[in-house]
Amino acid sequence: MVVPDSPVTLVTLFLVGVVLVIWCVEVFIGAVAQSAVSLGMSGFFLAVVLAGVDLENAVLGVTAAFVDLPALALGTVFGESLFVLAVAVGLAAILVPFRMDVPRAYLLMLVLVPLPAFALSIGGAIDPLEGAALLALFVPLLAYIFWHESRSETTYLLSEEVTAVVDLEPRSAGEAPDGGDEPGGWSERDVDLDLDELVPSFEHRSGLFNLGVAVLAVVGMTIGSGITVVSAEGIFVALGITELAFGATVLSFIASIEELALTVEPVRRNRPELAVGNVVGSTVFYMTANVGLIAVFHPVTTGGDVLAVHWPFLAASLLVVTAMLARGRVTRVGGIALFGLYVGYWIANYL
Repeated sequence: MVVPDSPVTLVTLFLVGVVLVIWCVEVFIGAVAQSAVSLGMSGFFLAVVLAGVDLENAVLGVTAAFVDLPALALGTVFGESLFVLAVAVGLAAILVPFRMDVPRAYLLMLVLVPLPAFALSIGGAIDPLEGAALLALFVPLLAYIFWHESRSETTYLLSEEVTAVVDLEPRSAGEAPDGGDEPGGWSERDVDLDLDELVPSFEHRSGLFNLGVAVLAVVGMTIGSGITVVSAEGIFVALGITELAFGATVLSFIASIEELALTVEPVRRNRPELAVGNVVGSTVFYMTANVGLIAVFHPVTTGGDVLAVHWPFLAASLLVVTAMLARGRVTRVGGIALFGLYVGYWIANYL
């Protein structure tokens, strides 16, 4: 692919590519969810699986690794992980502080799941074989989550975008209805951060039709990710910054905007367990399958800034989030601390 020289053209292509990937992922999830329901697949199982996989990041990361930009791909893993932990949880804490009891198993998972990737990073690189091991680790973790969810009265790990399609979790009597005014909360007239309004409905289509739409969405994801990665390379080369820093900040920030909806919206609608599920599921995916997929396609170097900058900020954000969840109180002070960590992370990437 020929890379244009104009900075304006590069930025335009970059934004178009990111939006195309995100929109195609939304279409894919909607089509797959409706197809699965139409064909008799468990909607609950589908939601757990899709909640544990961040397709936007996976598509962008694999594409970057495939075109020999593994540092850009690794940067998106850390950048999106920090965005979910620091910005999404931080904003939810500042806007709508909440209380909840999180299962100890999920707290332990949140703290322990990055350790295998960190241990491999100490060696200075993660090769394809080690990447395959991380990818394989994701399977039993997802299986455990499904087992735990099936035994629990409160469902945590359901993707907000999937529940909107398959309507898996209706409120019981006495709970505030979705979008209703709640004390100290927002109303349905507030800005919706999700992209649901831009995604066509597949509710009354056949299962096979929806499968066809899902295939077309995958094609769109591929095209969009290719445009994004190629234009991103032109941008960070023109700006004289590293691909790792660009992936960890600019690319991951833009690609992660929807995570605000998946975390803040459930909290403000009195469904904090869905926000916690998004945080746990995203962290598990990023630190196992996502890193693993990238390394399988291209070995990634993990010395230098990866150990000096990215891992410390990720660890600090994880500790703050886990400490609040363990106390059962997600507070504004904690949210401000998380925002401060994210700002510091951007600064550290460009020093």
